[in-house]
Amino acid sequence: MTMRDEAESYLETARSRLQGAEADPELERTGRVEEIGDGVAIISGLPHTRLDELIRFEDGTLGLALTVSETTHGCVLLAAGSGISAGSKVTGTGTVARVPVGEGLLGRVVSGIGEPMDGGPAIQAEREDPIERPAPGIVDRDLVTEPLLTGVTVIDAMIPLGRGQRQLIVGDRKTGKTTVAIDTIINQRDSDVICVYAAIGQKASTVNRVIEAVKAHGNMDRCVFVVGNADASPGAQWITPYAACTIAEYFRDKGQHALLILDDLSKHAIVYRQLSLLLHKPPGREAYPGDVFYLHARLLERAAKMSAENGGGSLTALPVAETLAGNLTAYIPTNLISITDGQIYLEPKLFYEGQKPAVNVGMSVSRVGGATQAKAIKSLADSLKLDYAQFLELEVFTRFGAMVDARTQKKIDHGRRLRAILGQNEYAPLPLSRQVALLLAVSEGKLDDLPLSEMARFRARIAERLPRDRPRAAAAIDETGQLTDECRAALRELIDLCLAEIAPPSADGTAETGARTGTATGQGA
Repeated sequence: MTMRDEAESYLETARSRLQGAEADPELERTGRVEEIGDGVAIISGLPHTRLDELIRFEDGTLGLALTVSETTHGCVLLAAGSGISAGSKVTGTGTVARVPVGEGLLGRVVSGIGEPMDGGPAIQAEREDPIERPAPGIVDRDLVTEPLLTGVTVIDAMIPLGRGQRQLIVGDRKTGKTTVAIDTIINQRDSDVICVYAAIGQKASTVNRVIEAVKAHGNMDRCVFVVGNADASPGAQWITPYAACTIAEYFRDKGQHALLILDDLSKHAIVYRQLSLLLHKPPGREAYPGDVFYLHARLLERAAKMSAENGGGSLTALPVAETLAGNLTAYIPTNLISITDGQIYLEPKLFYEGQKPAVNVGMSVSRVGGATQAKAIKSLADSLKLDYAQFLELEVFTRFGAMVDARTQKKIDHGRRLRAILGQNEYAPLPLSRQVALLLAVSEGKLDDLPLSEMARFRARIAERLPRDRPRAAAAIDETGQLTDECRAALRELIDLCLAEIAPPSADGTAETGARTGTATGQGA
């Protein structure tokens, strides 16, 4: 075969290949990095870039456009980006940040962009949704009517929550804020609520303790952990709560119920302040940018109870915020208090006195949950918050050695037993039936003659005997949330039996050990 024949054969083959080929041209917009450092980059050459658009750097790192101008754009990195330098090539993706959603995330630990962090296989997602989504409209929502039980007696009795509510957990560092949130997650182990926990700027050891607590006491297969550790890039920490909210919204929009824990938004605001100052946004109060209120408002407004036409699902948000020296009037706490439907305030003074959970019932409020409170507790807790607040005021006088009359002393003794009943260990949420039994005992004055030193034994005895000796009453209360006359009578009998075992009555009809001795013991109860 001559060279001419070979050339004609090659051209014929090439023509046949080209005739079957489909042209699919792609337009790639490219720019370059002008400055890079501290987790942000200034890029140029991408004039059509939009706010919140994903930017891809030369080494594969993703970034998010946070500020735009005619010539340059400010971009936050979603990873370390160690291979990026001034002059590096960047390309616009034309899309916004998205996160995988679906049943495949249950039981997993992921980053803010959906990458697995638990060493498991790749996430099997149903689809990818934008991390920034508009909040449901008013007409798409319904009234908050169903209770969300935390298993923490002081909250369920005095500051009740409803499904679809936004309730702030606020307090100083190391006062038990995360513990209250984790107890709430653990208490959903047998319920139909899916839990999503967002760790924002937390140490890896802290996040690991939370995950291990849920594995040990809760139901990990109904939880999703979205983690932006303290050593992650500021951009990764910043998108974490929005990604977690999108994951939780997937279950809400399917007609299911979801609980979103945001731990914590104080660190989130600090990260946003850091990014904003690096990108030369004008500082305002406490150097936060002017849109810091909108930062959290657009996030928390996405929590809602949906109408029946929209599936009837709910998304309950429990954001956490940190105060300094108990200052609730600081900028970020006041912003969050005005956005949410109430707050649970954990007071350092109560915590250091040994009262755990250290909930200050006078400064805590639920603006929605009272209407959804379980009927079994509501019938017992109508005047509980007022009685407890009065007791705390009266007790102050006894600490200075003031003489009180018998009537006042009786109120103080009753309040000390109420405080002992409201105390709980961490990671041990109580079922509704046990809470009702304890509240019934204290509300009817059955514990007024029981020594404070025996309160722990009484609580343990109720926990042991209630499911064993009164299973029908316990099951009825847990399933229906109602306290019928039959259940009330069964609980009274059980309380009397437990009290007789712990402190048998003496000949004069009172407990063998005096209840009103040792006021110092009551201080730390």
